[in-house]
Amino acid sequence: MAYFSFTRNILQGKPITVYRGKNHVDLARDFTYIDDIVKGCLGSLDTSGKSTGSGGKKRGPAPYRIFNLGNTSPVTVPTLVNILEKHLKMKAKKNIVDMPGNGDVPFTHANISSAQKQFGYKPTTDLQTGLKKFVRWYLSYYGYNHGKVVN
Repeated sequence: MAYFSFTRNILQGKPITVYRGKNHVDLARDFTYIDDIVKGCLGSLDTSGKSTGSGGKKRGPAPYRIFNLGNTSPVTVPTLVNILEKHLKMKAKKNIVDMPGNGDVPFTHANISSAQKQFGYKPTTDLQTGLKKFVRWYLSYYGYNHGKVVN
């Protein structure tokens, strides 16, 4: 979870590593607030079918389904960092690094159409709001005092 380690390092005055893709393209992610993921998980459980039994004998269609949950609004990692800086009221020391050839994908985007159709999944927390809540929680949980995180 980049935002967690970014927050810790920004508050401690340590540099953060921000990867970029080929041709200096900013990586983008479909950041999703935890409450929206929990709502999706509960919606999936609340609408699941009955177990078909055990023992290797099929007694009907499998009740298990796989849903893609996300916010459906990819944001670049530098934008994430800018939002964190705003809420922390501190600038990050950034180490911009090209992503290794065997690194992560440059862009993620959740297709939530099945979850929407099956149980009405709809994320409600945008990144700006989610990071504001996260920073408030982080500071209250870990504490912060003039450049030092209080444990």
